[in-house]
Amino acid sequence: MKNIFKHSLLLMGTASLMLVSTGCKKNFTNPNAATSDQVFSSATGLTGVAVSLQRTFALGRAGSLYNMVAANGFTTGELILLNAGNTAEYQLSVGGGSVDGTNSILANIWANANKIEYDANNVIDGASKLNDKNYASGLIGYASLYKALALGSLAMYWEKVPAAIGTNATFVDRKEGFNRAIATIDAALAAISANAISAAFTSNVPAGNDIVNSLQALKARYALFTGNNALALSAANAVDLTKKSTMNYDAVSLNPIFETATSTNNVFQPVDSTFGLPVGLAPATNDRRIIFYTSINPTVAPRFRIAGFGASSATAFPIYLPGEITLIKAEAFARTNDLTNALIELNKVVSKTAATDPFAVGANLPALTGTFTQAQLLDQIYSNRCTELFMSGLKLEDMRRFGRAITERKRNLFPYPFRERDNNKNTPADPTF
Repeated sequence: MKNIFKHSLLLMGTASLMLVSTGCKKNFTNPNAATSDQVFSSATGLTGVAVSLQRTFALGRAGSLYNMVAANGFTTGELILLNAGNTAEYQLSVGGGSVDGTNSILANIWANANKIEYDANNVIDGASKLNDKNYASGLIGYASLYKALALGSLAMYWEKVPAAIGTNATFVDRKEGFNRAIATIDAALAAISANAISAAFTSNVPAGNDIVNSLQALKARYALFTGNNALALSAANAVDLTKKSTMNYDAVSLNPIFETATSTNNVFQPVDSTFGLPVGLAPATNDRRIIFYTSINPTVAPRFRIAGFGASSATAFPIYLPGEITLIKAEAFARTNDLTNALIELNKVVSKTAATDPFAVGANLPALTGTFTQAQLLDQIYSNRCTELFMSGLKLEDMRRFGRAITERKRNLFPYPFRERDNNKNTPADPTF
């Protein structure tokens, strides 16, 4: 993320756009700051704001990524708490009514999603007016990617989501949040199809992000979540599974899982080699994904430690995994009762070796053989999603979609942050669990 910091001065000029006046009635102009018109009418200014979207999503304990991994991990049994003094994490580890609108992890996911959507909308609107359409398509694709991730984060964790950004926004069913993410992706893909992303744009944003593949992967993910299996399958087929798409880190911009949890051993660690799955669905002891995602400390508790995508300060975090896309295909086939193709796709993940996966995630198990019912195949797909996508933030959505027993999770959906409730009269009632 080194390029994030190249644009830091540009971002200073946009900070005033994010502030909401709460009492002061006077407005002051900083003669040294760029105006909003200047920022959103130039390619340079728009690029600075676009790069800040990744920063909001991917950096630090307050960023979306850390908070999604933590909220999902505690709620679904992937993680264990090491220090009850981490109040927000403690609430989620207990679950139920202990989780309320004061929870800072949930507040961060909510606030970041709204900020990203607001900024992304400005970037997309500004980019559409640029003369350089190839540079503009890069801006639109990049901003749309993070807007889609933001919309998806709200829809995965809350029963209803804001219909739009604004004061006293109304709320819609969370499925509509996924559909809005898909519509955002479709508009971006159309812009890129009309005008290919220029090399000039790619050189001005953080390395690692394959925009087109990421957009198709997220479209497949969210289509699956809405039950649109045909769309999920077609989008998944458009993803190049040999390519990687990542959020990169370095000595200045640290991997947030490593920074907060791995390096301190004071917040959370993996539960154990079961990955929080019940008997019959937990990975086999010879599943090589166990040693990818966890390491063993033989002397200092806890025994199981974070590895995988939180292993070091510079470990890149995937926007999607090729294995996720293959499992999307398997599930889409299974839910439409095409069990032959479902098993073929599932076995691609079951038998995959680390050497043949771009991220070195491989179970290296014998392919499944025999005859399976639809229910049996779906159980196997769920088990492999939970193992292949461990600590990705996706398991809670999977648990609901696969109809797992409510006793296997500590919350079904989350309460709304008090900050939203206190400032928006349309905030819905909290779910009971």
